Amino acid sequence: MEKKRNSFKGSIGFVLAAAGSAVGLGNIWRFPYLAAKDNGGFFIFCYIILALTFGFTLLVTEIAIGRKTKQSPLTAYAQINKKFRPLGTIATLVPIIILPYYCAIGGWVLKYFISFATGDGVAAAADNYFTDHITSLWLPIILMAVYVVATAAIVFGGVNKGIEKTSRILMPILFILICCIGVFALTLKYTDADGVTRTGLQGLKIYLVPDFKALTLKSAFTTIFDALGQLFYSISVAMGIMIAYGSYVNDDTNLMKSVNQIEIFDTLVALLAGLMIIPSVFVFMGKDGMTAGPGLMFISLPKVFAAMGKIGIVVGVVFFVMVLFAAITSSVSIMEAIVASLMDRFHWKRNTAGVVVLIYSLVAGTIVCLGYNKLYFELTLPNGTVGQILDVMDYVSNNIFMPIVAFFTCILIGWVAKPKTIIDEVTKNGEKFNRKFIYNVTIKFVAPALLVVLFAQAIGLFSF
Repeated sequence: MEKKRNSFKGSIGFVLAAAGSAVGLGNIWRFPYLAAKDNGGFFIFCYIILALTFGFTLLVTEIAIGRKTKQSPLTAYAQINKKFRPLGTIATLVPIIILPYYCAIGGWVLKYFISFATGDGVAAAADNYFTDHITSLWLPIILMAVYVVATAAIVFGGVNKGIEKTSRILMPILFILICCIGVFALTLKYTDADGVTRTGLQGLKIYLVPDFKALTLKSAFTTIFDALGQLFYSISVAMGIMIAYGSYVNDDTNLMKSVNQIEIFDTLVALLAGLMIIPSVFVFMGKDGMTAGPGLMFISLPKVFAAMGKIGIVVGVVFFVMVLFAAITSSVSIMEAIVASLMDRFHWKRNTAGVVVLIYSLVAGTIVCLGYNKLYFELTLPNGTVGQILDVMDYVSNNIFMPIVAFFTCILIGWVAKPKTIIDEVTKNGEKFNRKFIYNVTIKFVAPALLVVLFAQAIGLFSF
């Protein structure tokens, strides 16, 4: 165990690292898909309102718990109240479950980047290209392993030389790339075989302008809870990451200012992802191109890039570089949450904990990859979807454990330790706690109620 806990050198390093964790694959494909599905501007409105209330509450709570205890998620909750020690175990299980399949998907991103970088982007647009890749035996495993090793190399570098340094480099580049692609998407224009011309600006209108005529009470509730679910993907709460990162924050850092910056950066990138993807897909494929899940990124967008002609190959390379950066900053934070927990719980050195997590990731990641061929099966999940190994892991972590962690975190802070525990930590240097009323009401009443409904929906008790 390190004699003195490492910390981020400055608030900018912390903000970029936390934003890097939040800005991941969920922002790139899931936010645009939900925005397109859920009435565009109305989804964005709901998301922003929830980010400023629900998201803010959970984010500031977890970061403050981390800084107050100087512990990772496995041990931090017990520092607040010993009876909540099991909550730390569940919170640590979330990144343990997520890391292998996230790295498997990272391998898919690496495959598409290589394809476009080597001029094979047209082939990547073929109907069976994605399916043929994930169902093949060795290549997905090899690329997953490369991705895992790259992630581990950053984690082995530690808080300053690894996580903070990488975030300071990759996040500004990612932001510039996503802005460039977003602006380019608005300039697109295409006339299909039926003579119908579609433009990027028309796609922008679909993305931003809500259709209130199509809005019903049922669709409104669906949109609200889709936006709520997206927040878990977007701000990296309820998976121990922000507690681990919070434990590396210096006591003199203005937490409120940092949390606000993380909120702004993450929401802005999510909005820009929609600006980048929805107009592009609309121009070349119409509304039908907005397929759910990874299919948007690995099936629809390659077809869009191929339809652009020669410039599409360049855009495809830039896009998958951007996605690769977004993915790696997130997988680093997921792995770090596990490594930090092992260091704090068992007093291991970073290299020891890192090797254990690296081996686990390679083994479990291989099993995930084999889930599409040698270990393939189909299982109907409680929410009605049919999936295999990756889908089961995603369901258990995101739909079961994360709402449980978030709910009991609210109970711990809202009713047991009291909100003053967090407020005092945030304001220890004389800072103002903006949105104090919202925080108190949300942590005690609003967030627990929403989480109960979200959990009930996830396990199939009802659907909108």
